[in-house]
Amino acid sequence: MNYKSPTCPFCKDDIKDIAFLESENFYVIYNYAPILPGHSLVIPKNHIQSLLELDENQHLEFFQLSLKAAKLILKVFNADSFNWTVQEKPPAGQSIPHLHLHIFPRHEHDLPNPGDWYPLLKENEKAQYIDSDSDKRVKLSRQEQIDIVNHIKTFL
Repeated sequence: MNYKSPTCPFCKDDIKDIAFLESENFYVIYNYAPILPGHSLVIPKNHIQSLLELDENQHLEFFQLSLKAAKLILKVFNADSFNWTVQEKPPAGQSIPHLHLHIFPRHEHDLPNPGDWYPLLKENEKAQYIDSDSDKRVKLSRQEQIDIVNHIKTFL
C-alpha cells in the first residue's frame, strides 16, 4: 500500500531533501530538533504507524538500513557508541504517529548521565509534531538540515 497521510510531517514530499540514506521502503533523515549531533531517524516512506505493521521482508530491510545508518553516523560524528530506540504509541513516548527509529551517536560525557537522552526526547512529546513551535530543543532550519545531510553524504 502506498499511503501518505496529509497531516504527517514524515509523509511530506520534501522529506527526501533531508534524507541521507534510503532503501526501497525507508529513508534515514536528519532530525529537525537533534538531541545530540548526529541524531537521525529511520522512517518508512509510506505512512506506517507501528513496527508491528511491517511484514518479514520489511522488518529485515528496516533493520538492515538502520544498521547501515548507525555505522555511517558513528563514522561521520566520530563516535563509538550509540543509542537506538523506537517508541510504539503515545504511552511508550511516540509523539508522531509514524514509525521512526531514533539513532543517537554518543560520546563520553556528552550528557550529564548516559540515559539523559530519554528525558530530552520526552520533552518533544509536548510539541506533538516535528514542525511545532515548542522551544524545548534547538531546531535546525531546513537549510541547516540539508547542509548536514550533504556533509554526511560525503562519507558514503
